Amino acid sequence: MVYQKNFFFETRGRGTYEITREINQVILEAGVERGICQVFIHHSSASLTLCENADASVRGDLERFMARLVPDGDPMFSHTLEGPDDMAAHVRAILTKMDLSIPVTNGRGALGTWQGIYLWEHRTRPHRRQLSVTVIGD
Repeated sequence: MVYQKNFFFETRGRGTYEITREINQVILEAGVERGICQVFIHHSSASLTLCENADASVRGDLERFMARLVPDGDPMFSHTLEGPDDMAAHVRAILTKMDLSIPVTNGRGALGTWQGIYLWEHRTRPHRRQLSVTVIGD
């Protein structure tokens, strides 16, 4: 069985947004007990990540690390059509990833105890992000 659903998520700007509940809802709608769930974000300046969901300071530390690694307005970037965060957001998305695959067990995403699924917005302004979730299994 294959089930696919697209949805939109509104961000408030740069940061991480937990979407575990939304992904588990799609898995529930699919009616799959055992299989795999693939999540894809249709953008080149936002990404998806599995991250600790118990302590928000982990995500804050990751954001500070990424800001040091790929600073906004770095003079080596020539692609700045949408502002100083434009190319930095693209690099950050490429360094992370635009898709995730997680196992489905007993009709839910089989995440670790402290794992959550996050949309990582790399732009400083709010955006409407499109995601596709495909569930394959029985």
